[in-house]
Amino acid sequence: MELYRDQTAPIEARIEDLLGRMTLKEKVGQLNQRMYGWNAYRKTENGFELTEAFMEEVAAGGGMGALYGLFRADPWSKVTYENGITAADSAKVANQIQRYLIEHTRLGIPVMLSEECPHGHQALDGTLTPTNIGIGATWNPQLAEQAYAQVAAEIRARGAHLGLVSTLDLLRDPRWGRSEECFSEDPHLTAQFTKAAVHGLQGYRRSEEETAGQKQEGQSQVGKQPDVGQQTGHSEQAGKQGQTQLASNKVAAVLKHFCGQGAGEGGMNAFPASIGERELREIHLPGMEAGVEAGALGCMAAYNEIDGIPCHANRKLLTGILREEWCFDGIVMADGTAVDRLLALTGDYESAAALALTAGVDISLWDKAFSTLEQAVLQGKVQVSFIDRAVRRVLQLKFQLGLFENPYTAEESAAEIVGNETARQVNLQLARESVVLLKNENRLLPLGAGLRQIAVIGPNADALYHQLGDYTAIQRPNSGTTVLEGIREVSGDAKVVYAKGCSVRDESRDGFAEAVELARQSEVAVLVMGGSSARNFELKFDINGAAIVEDGQPSDMDCGEGVDLADLRLGGVQSELIRAIAATGTPIALVLIQGRPHAIAEVAPDCQAILSGWYPGPEGGRALGEILFGAVNPSGKLAVTIPYSSMSLPAYYNRKDQGYDPRYADCPRPVLYPFGYGLSYTEFAYSNMRAVASERTLQQLAAGESFEIEIDVENTGTMGGAEVAQLYIKDMEATVTRRVKELKGFRKIWLEPGEKRTLSFSLTAKELGVWNVDMANVVEAGRIKAMIGGDSEPSCSLMLRVAD
Repeated sequence: MELYRDQTAPIEARIEDLLGRMTLKEKVGQLNQRMYGWNAYRKTENGFELTEAFMEEVAAGGGMGALYGLFRADPWSKVTYENGITAADSAKVANQIQRYLIEHTRLGIPVMLSEECPHGHQALDGTLTPTNIGIGATWNPQLAEQAYAQVAAEIRARGAHLGLVSTLDLLRDPRWGRSEECFSEDPHLTAQFTKAAVHGLQGYRRSEEETAGQKQEGQSQVGKQPDVGQQTGHSEQAGKQGQTQLASNKVAAVLKHFCGQGAGEGGMNAFPASIGERELREIHLPGMEAGVEAGALGCMAAYNEIDGIPCHANRKLLTGILREEWCFDGIVMADGTAVDRLLALTGDYESAAALALTAGVDISLWDKAFSTLEQAVLQGKVQVSFIDRAVRRVLQLKFQLGLFENPYTAEESAAEIVGNETARQVNLQLARESVVLLKNENRLLPLGAGLRQIAVIGPNADALYHQLGDYTAIQRPNSGTTVLEGIREVSGDAKVVYAKGCSVRDESRDGFAEAVELARQSEVAVLVMGGSSARNFELKFDINGAAIVEDGQPSDMDCGEGVDLADLRLGGVQSELIRAIAATGTPIALVLIQGRPHAIAEVAPDCQAILSGWYPGPEGGRALGEILFGAVNPSGKLAVTIPYSSMSLPAYYNRKDQGYDPRYADCPRPVLYPFGYGLSYTEFAYSNMRAVASERTLQQLAAGESFEIEIDVENTGTMGGAEVAQLYIKDMEATVTRRVKELKGFRKIWLEPGEKRTLSFSLTAKELGVWNVDMANVVEAGRIKAMIGGDSEPSCSLMLRVAD
């Protein structure tokens, strides 16, 4: 028996044995992921059969590194329930793919199946979660981890192995169409959710302390959340993964996009990120560094360039920082057709492939360039050693996935796992905790039981796909709950009347009269407005699947990949309809379904209550209904700043401190609602902030000591609720300019009325470090202001000192 087939041999030895047997053609085949997975099969009356195109692709490479999107279903792929693969059939088709690879190639190397899961598996029957912009608003990484664990179980049960998940992009400009894929504008909060995604998708060993804590706190209940925060006691599997094999219900996390894609000029997709190395390290790199510490097995390079160097050609980024500094030993995947874009630098495919490969890209995605690597070697444009380096990484991941021992999937597993009740309950709780109460004038919310008639109005009130976000598969009928349906479920004896009123984008006012009259006849009007990332089959798509939305197209899509905006105000005539209904005198509760923070300053005064529901997923309508009627107390906090105007960007909270309060002469303020902000149906008071010791020396911090800070938080209202206590710092004396404040810790706790708790936070050398004039991360002597409160405008502060 060949050594690479020997399960008892070390992985390194098996890899070297297999690599030594491979031809150059077979090696290049392992670095290619060129085919769209939905073109690999066809549905027939008798089941599924593999296509000639798939067989030709296998023959062309003497094997296949990975196959993308076998289960993808959406308007771009044009896969529906009529021609696609349901959960019940998925493992059968995955096994057909594997069997063909193993039986029709010389070495029988299995293929990795890679699947999109930015907010749940993008497949027929796949469980969808809220999009990341909403998940970030929960400030509850542990709950998110549970959701990612379900996603992993579903993908693996269907026979796939790689989960492509958006975690790394920071929302620095909300005009960007992919804002919905960002957890936050803040690096610390993004890093905590990135860890949660890796732990959920790949699994990890929990510490005894955390396990005990979970038993004490219990699971989240309706309207009640456990004590959570960033200091979770995870036993990190930092750096190298060694020979650890993933569990059979886990997938390898491929984190995207590395790096800086959320800082594109003008908020335009894939535009250059004009940032320096200090900005890169302070803001954009901590997410991936946290992912590496958590054990991520893959990442995807970003489309953008940084300071003139495309990420796919950036050796300092993909090799110097990622591998040499952080000791990452997983795979780097190219983004779709991104290597081909390097032709702008190289002039031919072979040189483009060589440039990306030597920089640190290991496996392609849909591009032609990597298929020319054999020619690139023969032409002397790249050394075989770089081919071997990438092949080792791909093979290592296949061994870690256990594909050589167990290439096939039990065909009955998916039916038991996909979309089960546990998944629905986790997603419902995520949706509940993602909702942010922005305004509640005269306590309009929660709505009372004595209401006679409620008007529900707006383009997003009864449109399920508008709640789901981009990268969404075709849904079965009645697979979710709209906001209108959620309100009707909990409205009791009140009559609920509905009118669409207008659309998200077009400017027809034909529905105004009906909507205004219904509002006039009602005691309260719930206006469900915002945006949509819902694709339809009439849209045009770019070569990489990004939507192309133009004026006059029959679509409400105003967000999502490729759909960037210049104006953040509500689209179409939505604002006009809000003003028309406000003129009736009927109180308005505005519910925003959105993938980005819209600028609503012009309509906020007309609304007595405002809720941001983001894209809350299929359970979002039920969650919003519960919150509107008080069955659940809202606990979400903004993970992104809501700007006053598109003209006041950038508006992120952690701007550089210039020694004064900057403002435009024609804009009253740059921010409408600050980062970390969110109201509750109860009130919380912060008091007695203190430090166990207000001074530490550089030597003490280097030895692992920290500043320990405590604060008392009390529920002073009449309803139980969850509060997110947030710790910020401001470095008062540094060798480089610092930010006005930086988030360094948070705790989400549940308090009953009158209950008071003491919370503890730690500031270690990691939180206190700055990238100094020599671009070294060090702790510097001087004063540090620590602040704690319920948002980024904290109510309590104290001064700490780092001594020489």
